Amino acid sequence: MLATGAASAGAATAPVLNHIQQTGVIRIAHRESSVPFSFVADGKPVGYAVDLCLKIADAVRTSLHLPGLRVEWVPVTPANRIPAIVEGKADLECGSTTNNRERREQVAFTIPHYIAGSRMIVKTDSGISKWADLRGKTVVSTSGTTPLAMLRKMDEGKVMQWRLVEAKDHAQAFAMVEAGKADAFVMDDVLLYGLRANASRPGDFKVTGEMLTIEPYAIMLSKSDPEFKKLVDKTLIAAVYDQETPRLYKKWFQAPIPPHGITLDIPMSYLLRDSFKFPSDKVAD
Repeated sequence: MLATGAASAGAATAPVLNHIQQTGVIRIAHRESSVPFSFVADGKPVGYAVDLCLKIADAVRTSLHLPGLRVEWVPVTPANRIPAIVEGKADLECGSTTNNRERREQVAFTIPHYIAGSRMIVKTDSGISKWADLRGKTVVSTSGTTPLAMLRKMDEGKVMQWRLVEAKDHAQAFAMVEAGKADAFVMDDVLLYGLRANASRPGDFKVTGEMLTIEPYAIMLSKSDPEFKKLVDKTLIAAVYDQETPRLYKKWFQAPIPPHGITLDIPMSYLLRDSFKFPSDKVAD
């Protein structure tokens, strides 16, 4: 654990911890529609990743001897979540962000809390079931995400001839499919299941297509504070071994969740179970 004096003396090497200690505030970036990881329900941020970040806040509160430490919520989108960390507007980003090589050039990640795969959601009666069915169609994905980059790469030779549209967030992208303005929304499968479960008519939509990518989700933080990262890693590894993270998984993926009491009913994948045996921030790109 970090002593108060150590955080003050190491201001140059521990800028995040120093700022938290000086202000008495930890700034947590959250998403508005990344169900069930980070979203707004009843006017406040909730979700699986949000709960994990609140555990980190508790650990910081204890480590820095700041019983009055308060959380300041910072809403972010896929497009501005990385700048929020790089520019010091938030101390942690708690959402559905993939740890990959390109992003690690700008930010750090703690251990994965979920492993997803990108697929597509379409209308059930669309006739679309595989990627080849999207040839010549309108496809939407969310700005600043790895599935969007993958879609661009897939159509570099203009073989698919699809019209690729960027949405500002997942809710907007799904709304385009609902309204018939896009034929498919390509995104990480768990987020698509969450949007489908909370739709007014879930049966009108299906998640389909083989996985394009494997996405290890992790909490994002600054590269400039190794002491803060050490505390974050230690907290989340302990939560895995103490079975707190698996309990949170059941809460958000296998039990009714707000705002409509829908159960996603997504069992923990073998990839995530295996990663929890030996938690590490090292992932395969």
